This record gives sequence, structure tokens and C-alpha cells, in this order.
Amino acid sequence: MGCRCFAGAAEQGELVVNATNGAGSLEALRAAGEANLDGKVLIDIANPLDLSQGIPPFLLVSNTDSLGEQIQRAFTRLRIVKALNTMNAFVMADPSLVAAGEHTVFVSGNDEQAKAQVTEILRSFGWRHVLDLGDVTTARGTEM
Repeated sequence: MGCRCFAGAAEQGELVVNATNGAGSLEALRAAGEANLDGKVLIDIANPLDLSQGIPPFLLVSNTDSLGEQIQRAFTRLRIVKALNTMNAFVMADPSLVAAGEHTVFVSGNDEQAKAQVTEILRSFGWRHVLDLGDVTTARGTEM
């Protein structure tokens, strides 16, 4: 995962999306470079799934911690917003595919401005119902 592509993307991006396999998220973000991530908003859509034993997967992190919290602890100046991790990519980009868009997407994070920015992006995708669950510890529920 040490490819320069992570660092280049993080350096150039105004906002970063973590769409990596949850088991590799911390490594990928380290490869992106802490300086390149400093102060940026990260939309974290990854889930800590262990697929090594096949389907169904197991959780690598659960109950008293979450991947979102682990990322926040590792990158204290990164403004993490956990969102979109409860659905597949088709629904992320087009919420009208389920119940004509009459359903809810969740956001969790410690930074109110970051959550507001992500909420604005979600609304631009067509999300009408965005529910702020609270700080990053609430990612425990959505990841499970």
C-alpha cells in the first residue's frame, strides 16, 4: 500500500474519502501522509470487516471501539465524518434507488463544520434525510 498514489491524492484533495477495505484503512491513510491529511475532512465509508474466513464476515473492531474512532485517534487533526457505510455504492450516489429516496443516511463525527460540509455533499447526491448521530463514537453502531 505504500504507493505514491495515496499521498498524491491526499495532497491534492480538498476533501478525502476513505473507501478502502477497513482492515487496510489505517495503513492506507498512513501512506497518504499525515501532513497531506492535516485539517482536511475525511468521509469515512469503510467498515472493519474481516473476510479472511469467507462470508459472513467478522468485525475487526466492535462494541467499545470503531474504525472511525481508531482513525480519529491516529490522525488527530483529520476531521472525520463516518457516513455512507451502511449501504452499497449504487445507493450512496443515488438514494432514489431505495423507497424513492425516503430513507435516512447517518453522519457521525466530532467536528460540526465537517459534518455540515458532508451533509451538504450528501444533499447534492439527492439525500433528503440526513441524521446526525453525534460524535465519532456513534460510528460503533453504523459499523456493526
